[in-house]
Amino acid sequence: MDKVVASAKEAIADLNEGAVVALAGFGLGHRFPNTLIRELRTRGTKNLTVVCNSLGNAGEKGQMLVENDQVGKIMVAFSVRPSIKTAAEERIIAGKLDVELIPQGILVERCRAGGAGIPAFWSPTAADTDLADGKEVRYFDGKKHVLEHAIHLDFALLSGYRADRAGNVQFRGGARNFNPSFAKAARVAIIEVDEIVETGEIPPELIDLPGIFIDRVIKNEIHIDARTLSRTGKRAADTARSYLGKKAVTRAAISKNAARILRDESYVNLGTGIPTEVSNFIAGRGIWLHAENGVLGYGGTVTGDAIDPDVYNAGGQFVQAIKGTSFFDSVTSFEMARGGHIDTVILGAYEVDEEGNVANWSTSDARRGGIGGAMDLVAGDCELIIVLEHRDSKDRPKLRKRCTLPLTARRRANWVVTDLAVFHLVNGRYVLEAAAPGFTPEDIKALTEMTFEVAPKVAVMETA
Repeated sequence: MDKVVASAKEAIADLNEGAVVALAGFGLGHRFPNTLIRELRTRGTKNLTVVCNSLGNAGEKGQMLVENDQVGKIMVAFSVRPSIKTAAEERIIAGKLDVELIPQGILVERCRAGGAGIPAFWSPTAADTDLADGKEVRYFDGKKHVLEHAIHLDFALLSGYRADRAGNVQFRGGARNFNPSFAKAARVAIIEVDEIVETGEIPPELIDLPGIFIDRVIKNEIHIDARTLSRTGKRAADTARSYLGKKAVTRAAISKNAARILRDESYVNLGTGIPTEVSNFIAGRGIWLHAENGVLGYGGTVTGDAIDPDVYNAGGQFVQAIKGTSFFDSVTSFEMARGGHIDTVILGAYEVDEEGNVANWSTSDARRGGIGGAMDLVAGDCELIIVLEHRDSKDRPKLRKRCTLPLTARRRANWVVTDLAVFHLVNGRYVLEAAAPGFTPEDIKALTEMTFEVAPKVAVMETA
């Protein structure tokens, strides 16, 4: 059995109009099947439904298919990215591109179900949010669950490190993520790899995806150095804002104060943005970091020669693999979260209110946003720490009496750490436990919409 084909053109020759096509790849550019995507653009096939985590950066990856007027619908965890203008967002606003936003863990679980012959399943993810509207709901053990249906794909375009002629695949580092679930859900799974070897040359214990799930193998002809990926819109960690004529702590200091809350010898997930900085403040504490792209036990961010292009966190930043690091696919990653195996989750947010409700995925409407893995991460039994700047760029409060934006989770935020304050939810009320240097509780109240109590002794936040 030989599944190697000569070219990308031959590999997608039967991918016709109206097909449901999955594109592997994480973040803005990690391990996308660039050779296959570019051939699909050249082919010009129309009216595609594209299933992926995100379409990638403007002018690249899946965005090229949208720009070429080939896509009628997307099923994604990220339809837009903050500070990045794309053709997809323009078409969504104009009503020319249909969108189904899906939490990242549910996206891969629906594909896994489609490949496993399971038509539907119940999940606690997204219960009590806009994404549950119109879906069947049931209670199990007193907890609300929504019914999710399997996703079936016509084609999956995948990317791997090495494959043999029988279609057995080996991945590198944290680049496994969506590939296995997409492959299993597809009628035709096509993978492009850096290296093709003879059957038997990959040791059995290094085969991450058996060849039964792969139909065609091609050689990767377009190599993009992941170290050149854009970080558009990310503010520097040493950035500090001013309030009432005084400097708040930096974004890095927000993370440092959040890190102080963590328990030693625990499992902790870090979301994108400010939370990623936490990895730089936990050395020697026995904390195992989890990233939903499929990494457990990683170190701080790295640069230059220390970069391995396949070792990165949920924010796409390159990180250090340390003793005990393990890699796995996204289905396994979210099993750890929803199954209650993660002790603490740290997320960024747009808003938090005095009931502990969190909004972190959309600032406008339900078609335009980035859910990512947040809803799955908070569905499990974990402590939730929210990190954010105290007020937004238009000087509006982010700590509200009631959230004004679509919710990610209800009554879940145990801690809130801003550039001005540390709040702890105690008996249903937030308590101010620490304030930025030079700021009084009265200053904090003047800058905060939500009501809160003040601890008998308010500590001073650490600076970074």
